[in-house]
Amino acid sequence: MNINIFFISIFAGLLSIYFFFKPIKIEEQVFVDIPLFEMNKFTLYELDESGLTTLMIGKNTTRYSDRYVVSDINFTDDSKEYLVNIVANNGIYKNKILKLKDHIYFSREDGLTFQTEQAEYDQNSNIIKTDGKYLSSMGNSTLSGDSLVYYGLEKKIKSKNIFAIYQLGE
Repeated sequence: MNINIFFISIFAGLLSIYFFFKPIKIEEQVFVDIPLFEMNKFTLYELDESGLTTLMIGKNTTRYSDRYVVSDINFTDDSKEYLVNIVANNGIYKNKILKLKDHIYFSREDGLTFQTEQAEYDQNSNIIKTDGKYLSSMGNSTLSGDSLVYYGLEKKIKSKNIFAIYQLGE
């Protein structure tokens, strides 16, 4: 076999590979929001110099780099003057802000309670907001309306389309 024929056959083989075989195109996948871990029946404690400030209990949670997504959440905030407890079916806890959905029950140590379907609680400013209908009570007095903003530090409520039954002291 002549050496020229050998190199020509190798060159022809390489050219045929170059023209007839196409590489598989693999698309690069971009994962933006990957969970770090998942837990069942968990308890989260947040502490500072004064002691326990936040207690969060849930049935299931998924921890992302910037938030917790929780089902059957029971959230207790003891960082301000009054102890606040919030129970809901679903919640997202991110940067001291708790976004809640489905069967929310809010109660405060001084007796203020309300129920709604969607709310947002800011732990830093102690403000809870809801854009949906709510039912609130304190003692024998009740209040219902279409939206609510409760300023916990100032003890003020803003609401729209309210219906109130206020029990006067004797």
